[in-house]
Amino acid sequence: MNYSSEVEEMVCVAKGPNNGPSPIPAEGKWVQAKEVKDISGLTHGVGWCAPQQGACKLTLNIKDGIIEEALVETVGCTGMTHSAAMASEILPGKTILEAMNTDLVCDAINVAMRELFLQIVYGRSQTAFSEGGLPIGAGLEDLGKGLMSVTGTTYGTSAKGPRYLEVAEGYVNELALDDNDEIIGYKFVKLGVMMELINKGTDANEALEKATGTYGRFADAVKTINPRHE
Repeated sequence: MNYSSEVEEMVCVAKGPNNGPSPIPAEGKWVQAKEVKDISGLTHGVGWCAPQQGACKLTLNIKDGIIEEALVETVGCTGMTHSAAMASEILPGKTILEAMNTDLVCDAINVAMRELFLQIVYGRSQTAFSEGGLPIGAGLEDLGKGLMSVTGTTYGTSAKGPRYLEVAEGYVNELALDDNDEIIGYKFVKLGVMMELINKGTDANEALEKATGTYGRFADAVKTINPRHE
């Protein structure tokens, strides 16, 4: 190591107490994180691309510094879905430090990784105080029945008003209107549930019927409309 002449000529002064880094909560323990392997936790974060035309919600389950599970959910950009496919192959098995310095193909996914890195290394994970953290597979359970992301898509114009297209319950195929033409409910299809039934051998029409439900005062509608075509 090279030292400047000024440093070379300095008198050596003994270093005082060294308490190390402040401990962070990591899966029910207080950890002085000195190496990557000291970090564990499950958490979520959101990233966006430079033109802000798409976003990524990234969920990572990290054990002893290694990403053991990654869930990549994207919205707003068709190209990002292909980037997410690659990221789901790239991330597992890497340390969080490696992942921070890996091109995850898409700006939004890279930004999400950055945000998660900050949460994890500062002890702000969702499992900071959960003893032992969560098992591998916990990220997938976030998706619920049918393993589909929870997405919401609504649209509106001043000329024609609002349209609910997709909500927490599922794909909206009918809006219920009252005598003031105001929305009072909707009919929806749980696409994930429907596809599970079809994959198990249920007739498609029967599966559609079983996966269909209503919300609000749908039965009191004066009329119903298809939000995509009417």
